Amino acid sequence: MTEQNKKTLLVVDDDQDIRLLLCDALSQKGYQVREAENGHQMWLHLEAESVDLVLMDLYLREEDGLNLAREVRTQFTMPIMMLTGKGDETDRILGLELAADDYMMKPFNLRELTARIHALLRRSSQAAPSLTNTINQDHDCLNFGGWVLDLTARLLHDQYGKYVTLTLGEFSLLEVLAQHPDRIFSREQLIEKSRGLDTEVFDRTVDVLILRLRRKIEANPKTPEFIKTQRGLGYFFQGPVRKN
Repeated sequence: MTEQNKKTLLVVDDDQDIRLLLCDALSQKGYQVREAENGHQMWLHLEAESVDLVLMDLYLREEDGLNLAREVRTQFTMPIMMLTGKGDETDRILGLELAADDYMMKPFNLRELTARIHALLRRSSQAAPSLTNTINQDHDCLNFGGWVLDLTARLLHDQYGKYVTLTLGEFSLLEVLAQHPDRIFSREQLIEKSRGLDTEVFDRTVDVLILRLRRKIEANPKTPEFIKTQRGLGYFFQGPVRKN
């Protein structure tokens, strides 16, 4: 793999041993790896070159990794994977809601970590539309309320052709709901059917993803037009949905 084709990863962790371990392991996998021990160094790297994925510790010594991830997300669209040493459910919920695309718990398995990084990068490159990209008429699409969900390219855009960035989990959940309009799904059924929710999933993850989807596709997330709650049962997508 040439230097130009190598993906660039940025490791943000205040533990030097962890940084060295990750830089060595990921470099051996063919990635270009940059490292930062704090937010200041992270921003210097992000401003200096194109970064394809950020791998960030949730608990930095002087800063909140979630806040940093949220700030990165306001300016960049690359995947963010959080590393955390605590199994607290609240931390994962906050990370999902604020910015992160995936999690790994410390101590982590390097083989699993590199596999999940590869999956995030693959999904990111497939989902990134070019400025001249248009919906291919041969693609399987779902149309609802001015939105077009391209199931083939795994993209969502509005009636003006503007793309909306969805994480893997968000897209998979929306795909399941929109493909079965007016059918009520329990959280467990949504987890089972959503391809993007196959890692360390719990019921509240679905609630957070629903909240994020509503913020992206609903005119008023508090009174949703599409993704409805059936109290005590789960969620359903209110049609009509047109397929092409």
